[in-house]
Amino acid sequence: MSAEDIRKPPKIAATEQMKQLITNYYIEAKTTKEKPICWITSGGPVEFLIAMGVIPVYPENHGAMCGASKIAVGLAEVAESMGFSQDLCSYARLDIGGAATQNGAIPGGLPKPDFLLCCNNICGTVTKWYEELSRFWDVPMFLFDTPFIHKSKPGHATEYVKQQCLELIEFLQKQTGKKWSDDRFAEVAMLSVEGVDLWKEVLKTAESRPSPFTCFDAFIHMAPIVTLRGTQEVVDYYKLLRDEMQERVANGVGAVADEKYRLIWDNIPIWYEMRNLGNLFAGNHACLVADTYTTAWAVDIKIEDPLTSMADAYTKVYLNISIDLMLDQLLALIERYSADGLVMHSNRSCKPYSLGQYDLARAVTERTGKPALIIEADMTDSRAFSEAQTRERVDAFIESL
Repeated sequence: MSAEDIRKPPKIAATEQMKQLITNYYIEAKTTKEKPICWITSGGPVEFLIAMGVIPVYPENHGAMCGASKIAVGLAEVAESMGFSQDLCSYARLDIGGAATQNGAIPGGLPKPDFLLCCNNICGTVTKWYEELSRFWDVPMFLFDTPFIHKSKPGHATEYVKQQCLELIEFLQKQTGKKWSDDRFAEVAMLSVEGVDLWKEVLKTAESRPSPFTCFDAFIHMAPIVTLRGTQEVVDYYKLLRDEMQERVANGVGAVADEKYRLIWDNIPIWYEMRNLGNLFAGNHACLVADTYTTAWAVDIKIEDPLTSMADAYTKVYLNISIDLMLDQLLALIERYSADGLVMHSNRSCKPYSLGQYDLARAVTERTGKPALIIEADMTDSRAFSEAQTRERVDAFIESL
């Protein structure tokens, strides 16, 4: 067996079920006549849509698929030819380009929305992006506003967001013509809690040495918890994935052969380069065991009071907090997963995620003595990435470990 074969990570058996789950979801979204379609931002409260029988569609998820399929640049160039700056988020550019051409990773592009749900807890760009979509598709948009958290979240912030939850219910009733059901929402909230808890258990298995999966695996398997949170299908899927990861832990099966270094990833993945990056780190016996991105959907929702706890949880997501609170979370991840260092993607597209990373890297090293590597790229626009430069930086970083 060659060294390359030894380093090749074992395949995750549950991947096929996940692919089928997502395929069925897109087929329903593209073919349904009975259910309305709502385009929603990744940080939005999807449980309200599920409870009202609305199919949520995520342009960001589709953007990730376009990036991984290496068709993002062509779609982004369409938006750029329409006058949108190349400095704008590449998700927004390729989404606008995809809408204009009815093209993308999904044949014929994403299904036309009946209305939009924009939650600004991830960035300010989404507000203008969704306003553009609202004009393009001529459909109404609901803006779900979350106050930024600097040091601690004041009580009135939760009440403010909770009130918007009630306004969102009114909006959905008007758009769907259906009556809101507290009982149905309680069912969805319970399934959401169960699905999130299972996702947390999956992520927790990476605390083991060797880790049964890498963050590159987590980036793929996070799709159901983002897209269909609050459904039985998601609960069933993550039970399957958790059991498989726990079995790997019990049998000492690691995602990286002879795992030597354990690292934390910060920022959105470089979707078009995931396979190569995964192989590059694995070839150096380095396992990226956790990240700040997939943990964003491990939110705390209390079933006793789902409305208040959702208002609280959706306000405290990673991109809606100050750099000081981000540092606390990074330090907690490094300690929890016994990490040897930090890898940060300085993402040209995502300013809220990337601004302050050099300060964070310096602070992490000062507090822990652990080194940090910063890779400059873009999540879907490969024009902003240098493979040779990245390989050199990774190799030098591993040597420093």
